[in-house]
Amino acid sequence: MSSEYSYDEQGQFYPFFVFTLTTIVTLPLTYSLLTPSKDAALAPRTKISYQPEHADLIEGLRAAQKRKQRKIKRAIAVALGWAMMAGMLYLIVTTQRTTAKIWNPYDILGISESASEKQIKSHYKKLGLKFHPDKARPDPAKNETAETLASKWVDFTKAYQALTDEEVRNNYIQFGHPDGRQTMSIGIALPKFIVSDGNGKYVVLVYALLLGVLLPYYVGSWWYGTQRMTKEGVLVESANNLFREYSETMDEGDLVTALSAGKEFQESLKGDKAESGLSKIESRILAEGQIGPFAGGLSAKDKDKLEDLDSGVRRKVLALLWAYLGRVELDDQALDSAKYMVAPIAQSLCGSFRAISLAYGNTAPILSSFYVSQRLLQALPPKSSPLFQLPHFTPAVVKSIEGDSKTHLTVQEFMDKPDSQRRSSAIGKGLLSEEQYKTAVSVAQQLPYLRVAKAFFKVVGERFIIPSSLVTLVVKGRFIPPGSTGIPEIDELDLEDVDPAEDDLDALMGRKKTVKDASGKLVTKEDTKPVPPPLAFAPYYAREHSPRWHVFLSDSKQGKMAVPPFTFSTFDKPLFTDDRKPTFHMQTLRAQFAAPPQAGTYTFVMHAVCDSFVGFDTKMEVTLDVEDASKAAAMAAEDEISEPEEDSLAGQMNALKGGSVAGTTKPKKQKDDDSDDDESGTEEEEDDTSATNTDTEPES
Repeated sequence: MSSEYSYDEQGQFYPFFVFTLTTIVTLPLTYSLLTPSKDAALAPRTKISYQPEHADLIEGLRAAQKRKQRKIKRAIAVALGWAMMAGMLYLIVTTQRTTAKIWNPYDILGISESASEKQIKSHYKKLGLKFHPDKARPDPAKNETAETLASKWVDFTKAYQALTDEEVRNNYIQFGHPDGRQTMSIGIALPKFIVSDGNGKYVVLVYALLLGVLLPYYVGSWWYGTQRMTKEGVLVESANNLFREYSETMDEGDLVTALSAGKEFQESLKGDKAESGLSKIESRILAEGQIGPFAGGLSAKDKDKLEDLDSGVRRKVLALLWAYLGRVELDDQALDSAKYMVAPIAQSLCGSFRAISLAYGNTAPILSSFYVSQRLLQALPPKSSPLFQLPHFTPAVVKSIEGDSKTHLTVQEFMDKPDSQRRSSAIGKGLLSEEQYKTAVSVAQQLPYLRVAKAFFKVVGERFIIPSSLVTLVVKGRFIPPGSTGIPEIDELDLEDVDPAEDDLDALMGRKKTVKDASGKLVTKEDTKPVPPPLAFAPYYAREHSPRWHVFLSDSKQGKMAVPPFTFSTFDKPLFTDDRKPTFHMQTLRAQFAAPPQAGTYTFVMHAVCDSFVGFDTKMEVTLDVEDASKAAAMAAEDEISEPEEDSLAGQMNALKGGSVAGTTKPKKQKDDDSDDDESGTEEEEDDTSATNTDTEPES
C-alpha cells in the first residue's frame, strides 16, 4: 500500500491550523498586557493638589516608567496576533467546504439498495445502451469528451461487478472499494504553493531562521537575563558590590554611600554624563546647611567618603543622591532630572541590600535598609526631622516648631498638639500661610499610621505552645492617621483571634473567617477581597509606590534577627472610606514561624516598620512562653476532667465541701492561680495579660 500527500488547495484546513497556533500565543500575551501592575492596581490615591518644585520633571519620569512598563514590543505582537486571527477566521467563514464521498455502487448506478439482482442486471443493460463507449457520443455542450464517457462507464462497470461478482463483492465489503485496498492519502493543512514551483528553498530558509537564529537568540537572552539578575531585580554585579560594602555597624549614611556602587546607574549616566556637572553638584550639597552642617544633609563622615571616591559615575551618583535627599536646587534641568532619576534605582538596590542583611541576621543593617527606604521615598536625609514629609515645610518652619529641642518631633506628635498651638508655631512671616497650613494638615490626616493595639502568640487549635510547634504571631492594630478625631473605643471582641472549627473546611482554607458576634457566639463570615492601602504620598519620588509594612522579631541582647520580616501589602478591611475618611477598622496581621526547640520564656522585640513614611514604625517587647510537651499535655488532661453534676449526690457533697460543680458559675481565679492558662495567649477574657501577650500602646 502506497501513500500520497494532498495539500490544502482550496484553503479548507490550514486556516484552522494557523488560527489555533496564533490563539495559543496571542491570548496569554494579551492577558499579560492588560493586567495592571501590582503597585497601582486599584490603589486609592491621596486627595491633595500639592505640586512640589520640578513637578514637571518628576511627572515626566513617572510617565516614562509607565511607558516602559507597557512593553511596546509586546503590544505590537498582540496587535499582529489579533490581525492574523481575524484573517484566518475570515477564511474559515468564507471558504466553501468540499466533503469526500464514500464509494457506493447503488448511488453510482442510480438504483435502490433494495433492488434484486435481476433488477440490477436489467438496469445495467439500459445504461450500456446509453453510456457504452461504442454507442455514446460526446456532447460538446456538456463539456463531454471520449475520456470522460469512458471513465463514467468504468465506474458503472465496477459498481455492477461489486453487486454481482463474488470476488469483487468481497473486495467491496472488506475494503470499501471493488479494486481492494486503496492508496492512503495524508492531508497536509498547508497550501501547496509553499512547497511547489521552487519555493522549497524559502521554506528551508524560514526554518533555519526560526530554529537556528531566533530560537537560540531568545532562549539565550532569557537565560542570560536570569543569570545576570537577582530575584530582587538588580544586577548580580551590583549585589556583589553591596555585599562587599556590608558592615555590621552600618548606619543610614553608610548605606547611602554603599547604594552608589550599583551598576544600574551606568546605563543612565553613560559617556559625557558620567562626570558633567559633578563639581557643581558637590559645591551645592557641601554648602552650609540651614539645619545640618551641609545643605545635602550628609555628615562629616559622609563627606569624607564622597571625597575619597575617584571621579566617575559612582561619585556623581553619590552626589546626586545627597542632592535628592537634601532637596538641593541644582539650577540645571539635566542635573535636576538625573537627581530624581537615581532615587528609584537606589530604592531597588536598597531591597537587595536588605536581602543580604537578612542572610547575616544583624538587626542594625536590616533596620538601616528600612529607614533608608523611607527617606528615599520622602526625599529626607538621615537624622532629619520627619516633619519634612508634610508639604510646604521648610527648615525655617521645622525650626520654629521644634525650637531648640535635641530630638525631632514626629508627624503624630505634631498633630497631637492643639490646633491653636500648631498654628502659632507654623503660621507667620517666613513660615506657612493659612492655605499652606491647611494643605499640610490635610495631608497628615490621610497618612496611614498603624497603631498596634495588641500582639500575642498562639498555636492554632491548641491551648499551649510546645517546642518546635508552628506558632502564629498575631498583631492587632488600627490605622489612625495623625490628628484624627472621633476615634471609637476598641471593641474587645476585635482583639480576639478565634480559631475556626475543625469541621469548617472553608474557614480552615481561608475562604471564610471565624469571629465572635456581640453575644459571644462564634459565627463565620465570607472572606472579603484584600484591600490595598492608598498610594504613598511621596511628591519627590519619581515612581508610584504602594506602602508595605514589615513585621519581624529581634533579640535585643544579641542584636540579631530572631524571625525574618513578614511583608503586608494588603489588608482584610479598607483603611479609608471613599471620601478619604479613616475607617478605624481593626486589622489583623499574622506571621507563622517555628517555635524554639527548647521550653522556656523568650523575650523578643517586635518591629512593625512601614517602608514609606518616616516615624511611622512600632517597636515593642513581646514574650513567647514555650511549655514542655509533657507538662502541656498533663495540664490539658487536667482541664478536661469533668466536674460532678449539680443534681447528683457527688455534686451536692462536693458543693458542701466548697468545690465547683458542673452547671454552676465557676468563681474567677486569682491572677496568680491563672498564670498557667494565661501563658498560652489564647484566652479570651478582657483582662488576659498572658506571657505571650504584650503591653499595648495607648490608642489616643
